[in-house]
Amino acid sequence: MTETARDRLIVGLDLPTIAKAEKIVTTLGDDVVFYKIGYQLVFAGGLEFARDLAASGKKVFLDMKLLDIDNTVAKGVENIVKMGMSMLTLHAYPKAMKAAVEAARGSDLCLLGVTVLTSMDEQDVIDAGYEYDPHTLVLRRAEQARAAGMGGIVCSAEESSAVRKIIGPDMALVTPGIRPAGSDKGDQKRVMTPADALKAGSSHLVVARPIVAAADPLVAARGILDEMTGALSR
Repeated sequence: MTETARDRLIVGLDLPTIAKAEKIVTTLGDDVVFYKIGYQLVFAGGLEFARDLAASGKKVFLDMKLLDIDNTVAKGVENIVKMGMSMLTLHAYPKAMKAAVEAARGSDLCLLGVTVLTSMDEQDVIDAGYEYDPHTLVLRRAEQARAAGMGGIVCSAEESSAVRKIIGPDMALVTPGIRPAGSDKGDQKRVMTPADALKAGSSHLVVARPIVAAADPLVAARGILDEMTGALSR
């Protein structure tokens, strides 16, 4: 079944309280079916909220960027599977990815390897002690994620085209740092418009502030969905 723009848009609930997140979900209604929950909301009761969202029929991308010893990662993934989550991130370190893949085997959970954060540029990567520039590091981790049997990759849309060539057509390619033309980049350094990201090979787009901080979140979401639909129809 071909996925529509509605299946591919993930709204990031980067909000301080469950009440604010519930308001956004209610406002967006049936127009949005996929939500990302990350650290900010998780530490405000977001795990229970994630369970409730999944139970209501929404898809949930739990953005926890797991990284720990193999057994700890595996046990965490086993419980996340039981929560009914659709996607889960972990840092794309080979041992952690292999442990997570084995723990999620037989489930519908799509494991995503985080390559290089979209808030990082070349100097940030150097400062972190890596010998590669961001692009090279992203491609190396994409290869490792494919080899580990991961469900997909998280990377900047700027790397989508190159990553897609490495991971093939079937793995998910999820890109944050999506900004409609003319919007504020915020703290993101490697960004792209929704249409351009899809053309570059992204399968799912994560959009937070341009929707949740908009004067009218529903109008903002519909505008992005329209742009995505136009790109997908070409």
